[in-house]
Amino acid sequence: MLCQCRPCFAKQSMNSAGGKSRCESMWAQMKNELFYSRVRRSTDYTTEQLKTMIWRYYMSYWNNRRICSSIGGMPPAEKRRRYYSDKTGKSAAAAKE
Repeated sequence: MLCQCRPCFAKQSMNSAGGKSRCESMWAQMKNELFYSRVRRSTDYTTEQLKTMIWRYYMSYWNNRRICSSIGGMPPAEKRRRYYSDKTGKSAAAAKE
């Protein structure tokens, strides 16, 4: 299978122990959500459109809104907010206000 990300200079795998399976899982989930669940295929988009779709997926969804079981079933943005509010001495409830 030809990787459509090569023109974007994106790498699909890592060489560290355990890193490859995590990275492959992340790429598989992204492809499933961006392409396999839609009627269109990755070859139907220009390189610039693919870059934009991938950027938006990771910056808005993957890094902020997805539910992550390893951090108690909360989105990463919520985990970061709680972490930094604890560091500054604010309660989680006060940080939302």
